[in-house]
Amino acid sequence: MTDVRVPTLGESVTEATVATWFKKPGDSVAVDEMLCELETDKVTVEVPSPVAGTLSEIVAAEGETVGVDALLAQISEGDSAPAPKAEEKPAEPAAADEAPAEAPKDAPKGGSDVPVMVPTLGESVTEATVSTWFKKEGDQVNADDMLCELETDKVSVEVPAPASGVLTKIMAKEGDTVEAGGQLAVMSDGGSGAVAHSVEDGTPETTTAPAAQGGKDVEDAPSAKKMMAENNLTSDQVTGTGKDGRVMKEDVQKALAAAPAAASAPAPAAAAAPRAPVPADDASREERVKMTRLRQTIAKRLKDSQNTAAMLTTYNEVDMGAVMDLRSEYKDLFLKKHGVKLGFMSFFTKACCHALKEVPEVNAEIDGTEIVYKNYVHMGIAAGTPTGLVVPVIRDADSMSFADIEKAIAEKGAKARDGKLSMAEMQGGSFTISNGGVYGSLMSSPILNPPQSGILGMHKIQDRPMAIGGEVVIRPMMYLALSYDHRIVDGKGAVTFLVRVKEALEDPRRLLMDL
Repeated sequence: MTDVRVPTLGESVTEATVATWFKKPGDSVAVDEMLCELETDKVTVEVPSPVAGTLSEIVAAEGETVGVDALLAQISEGDSAPAPKAEEKPAEPAAADEAPAEAPKDAPKGGSDVPVMVPTLGESVTEATVSTWFKKEGDQVNADDMLCELETDKVSVEVPAPASGVLTKIMAKEGDTVEAGGQLAVMSDGGSGAVAHSVEDGTPETTTAPAAQGGKDVEDAPSAKKMMAENNLTSDQVTGTGKDGRVMKEDVQKALAAAPAAASAPAPAAAAAPRAPVPADDASREERVKMTRLRQTIAKRLKDSQNTAAMLTTYNEVDMGAVMDLRSEYKDLFLKKHGVKLGFMSFFTKACCHALKEVPEVNAEIDGTEIVYKNYVHMGIAAGTPTGLVVPVIRDADSMSFADIEKAIAEKGAKARDGKLSMAEMQGGSFTISNGGVYGSLMSSPILNPPQSGILGMHKIQDRPMAIGGEVVIRPMMYLALSYDHRIVDGKGAVTFLVRVKEALEDPRRLLMDL
């Protein structure tokens, strides 16, 4: 028996949520075949099979929170595990052939009440709220059908049916608060035998199948449901490629890439609700959507930054004419030689690396009662994605050329959009650049990305009248904002840094001359 355990999730990440199981107990698996998908507050991690064999047992169900190296499942190596199943299957038809009239009668006799319990909710989580029941009393359910969804202060937990049968009684209604290990409902497994034999007989199959489908017994992957909710998509708009048509996270990503307009299509319907002619309470016109773990982490880290650092912002403006002229003159030659477009970000990255050499405290961080000065620049480039803000890091940006920086930004940007950034690619940054100008922002105050001590905010380039040499001239201007931790960076250092960035951008030759 081989254990399948939670892999290393990355620096400072200690737990993850089991989002989707691609296999079920009894399935044959090959080496490196994907078994399940874990979600952390930053990235999605796939867990491959360490050996070939049969998935014997799933220990951590979908929705459960697991720690690093926790046991997820067990795999039986070789072909010995599936053998009992092959022997058990012929036994049922044989019994049915010997006594066809008694087979349906035996099932109810052998049936018993099966309690549906609240699963393990995760470390330090003791209670949850019943969010949604997918089945109602009297419904026929199959093993592993989703019965209901629970919400905790950390994650949403789906509760599968422990066996096939009939949902006889719901004990915890929607909105009720239940404790870990409490009972949610009661099932009777007596109905499962009757359904199984009727399918074997062949004739009742057409009547039972639609009933099961009507209850939507195939639930979408939790990660897919989150992404659909964030992008205003419904499962009808996505083609599921999972088992029995289950919608997976990759299916939602493909739907968003293939038809961007589909993500915004449901918006008019949602907006139409408040315009109903019948007055209603505010609550009826509100939509409550659970925050994703990524969004919760973003909120926590940004608030922690405000609470911890003595954050201050200083502003300046830069004439982008020289950079724009240089870029316009060499962009075609640059693309032809390096195979990547020449953008503004490489100029800003080089200018910041140049300024950080003169003002090293902006590239430092506080560790307890010590200041850690870094003799390198790991540049974080903030990027907006459908699931939230991420900051991929370009390591040793101070030793890279313009072409290397542009290639790294393009590569990291594509991974960010596709949700394929690894933990290592988002850690260790020493300074960050955030470009709000791509969204049309004229001026803003960026928030520090702890434990960093500085972040540069870029903004929209706008033609403005400027007084140059006693004359009013229209120039392409951009506002720059440097937010810094005043505990380590003095006002003089912050202003000096921003002036050096301004000078390098207005006269890029300074970068060549190290001035």
